[in-house]
Amino acid sequence: MKSGSEHSTEPGRTLAAVVYLLYIGSAMAVVTAPLGALLAWFGMRRADAVARSHLLFQLRTFWLGALAAVGALLGWQLLGLVGAPAWMSWSLGYGFFLLALVWMLGRCGVGVRRLMSGCALEAPRSLLFGSGRI
Repeated sequence: MKSGSEHSTEPGRTLAAVVYLLYIGSAMAVVTAPLGALLAWFGMRRADAVARSHLLFQLRTFWLGALAAVGALLGWQLLGLVGAPAWMSWSLGYGFFLLALVWMLGRCGVGVRRLMSGCALEAPRSLLFGSGRI
């Protein structure tokens, strides 16, 4: 039986913690998110099952966020093309940014809590919070 202090020495768990920190840091400096995604991608092969679920969850967080950002950018451009009032474009931009930030920080919060507990994410491919149970 392993003690709680040994959880962080399992293969890939320290890397998963670093990636969560990089994602949280991307709220201030966006460049840390792609770096975290690269680390998660390259660390998948050596990770144990618990860490692998977190790394997959982190990769999905990055790519779903990037896809949503492209969709919001296209919507913003479409509003400009159809001559929508400026307040609509600003509302879309700020609303998207706020929702994306809450979504990303929520996913990271749930992931960090489960990682520190030594638990895998039950649904790492989910669109929300990996089952949401903490």
